[in-house]
Amino acid sequence: MNKLKTYIFAGLLVWLPIGLTIWSINLVIHLVDSIIPTELTRHIFGAYIPGIGILVALVILLLTGIIATNFLGQKLLQLWDKLWMHIPIVKSIYKGIKQVSDTLLSSKGNAFRRAILIKFPNTESWTIAFITGTPSKNILGDVSTDYINVYVPTTPNPTSGYFVIVHRNDTKELNMTVDQALRYVISMGAVDPSKKQES
Repeated sequence: MNKLKTYIFAGLLVWLPIGLTIWSINLVIHLVDSIIPTELTRHIFGAYIPGIGILVALVILLLTGIIATNFLGQKLLQLWDKLWMHIPIVKSIYKGIKQVSDTLLSSKGNAFRRAILIKFPNTESWTIAFITGTPSKNILGDVSTDYINVYVPTTPNPTSGYFVIVHRNDTKELNMTVDQALRYVISMGAVDPSKKQES
């Protein structure tokens, strides 16, 4: 009976990542496809092609990226930003989302570039956190440079978590990449970050 349980568990470990990966990809394809009208794809290609929304989205992102990385394109984007910033209500939402995306995705930003250990949720325990910046002087005054903003992800879903302001001296550097730290969090500590993962 114990061997039977062992075999079932071993099979689950093989199929669970595969199943979740396929499910996630399928979810993304259906989500993007729902944005592109089915009638439009049938009119252009003569039939509905599953996943065509992903291809269209990639082409749009590629063209936008090409435009955004040249001088004229940057000027156009600045005008585009100003247009959104003059629309009541919309400007507050747009500004907030843009600030977050610029901070997280820009290569110039420091957000989520380093993983550290902090004492959380109490002084007797440690958890993995990601540096997201430094607190504003409006919050901590002149001592703000002694503190850092961190994001503490929950497990096994790192997309939810806690925002914490901690003193630099109460943190420990981690000898691992952000990817390794995320894998460690998602696996609830079961995956050894020191072992090389196949890419």
